[in-house]
Amino acid sequence: MNSPHDLTRWAQSHHYGAGNLRAEKNTRLVMWITLATMVLEISAGWWFNSMALLADGWHMSSHALAIGLSAFAYAAARRYANDPRFAFGTWKIEVLGGYTSALFLLAVAALMVFGGVERLITPQPIRYVEALIVTVFGLIINLLCALILNRGHDHHHHDHGDPSHGERHHDAAHSHDDLNLKAAYIHVLTDALTSVLAIAALTGGWLGGWAWLDAACALVGATLVALWAKNLLRQTANALLDREMDHPVVAEIGEVIATLPDAQITDLHVWRVGNNAYACTLSLLTHDAGLTPLQVREALAIHEEIVHVTVEIHRCETCEPLAG
Repeated sequence: MNSPHDLTRWAQSHHYGAGNLRAEKNTRLVMWITLATMVLEISAGWWFNSMALLADGWHMSSHALAIGLSAFAYAAARRYANDPRFAFGTWKIEVLGGYTSALFLLAVAALMVFGGVERLITPQPIRYVEALIVTVFGLIINLLCALILNRGHDHHHHDHGDPSHGERHHDAAHSHDDLNLKAAYIHVLTDALTSVLAIAALTGGWLGGWAWLDAACALVGATLVALWAKNLLRQTANALLDREMDHPVVAEIGEVIATLPDAQITDLHVWRVGNNAYACTLSLLTHDAGLTPLQVREALAIHEEIVHVTVEIHRCETCEPLAG
């Protein structure tokens, strides 16, 4: 009988998230830049009695919180990577961080709608020059943060120095984004979009006297933010709920099994365990006494994104050979 120590050792080997240290480091840097900018704007707004500065500073606080959540998710996933209680690793901690950030995005969109409608109902005097200076400064900071986060994309997923990899199946269309990094990136882009729309609205109001343009641009921005949040929620929820049976890798598994002599899939489950890593369990029906789970695993090894395979073979000696 296996001891508890053996079971722990086996569980520890079942994690497939390689981690993205560069993304974690860059996300943390962006968090500190955002926090510093937030403190500067709130302090300057209080000192100069500027509502524009105060509003932009408090708006940036919501993004600082969300980006901080992404950094925390990276750190937690790395810290517990070898915890045997996580049967398939800690990658979904990062996905959960992305999902929560998407909820924050929806809250930001709601606040933008509320502020825009309020400005339409009760217009407020705007200090255009001061507001433009603040908005341009915020846009520069956001573009800097976007550049930093863009450098966090991990490009070495399949670069292992193994010449045999050139013969292995790989379809770039099947690759996946780092959903946690994507969430932080969208928050930065959201703030940048808000700044661009604000610059356009303030310029129109300053030069053309169109005060209503400020509120209108806020409503347009809120719509775009809500659409981004919806897309991110869908992607992260699919991963969290293991809704992956419509992914092309499922069809590829079926194609591989079809090449085996006299084998038919009777049960198949596929789910993601990393940014571009999948686990699967499958049951096969065959009357071929020579077919082994090892042969099935070796056949599926052509798809390097399939990192964990559990095979169950049912033999039916009295059945007719299965049709090819």
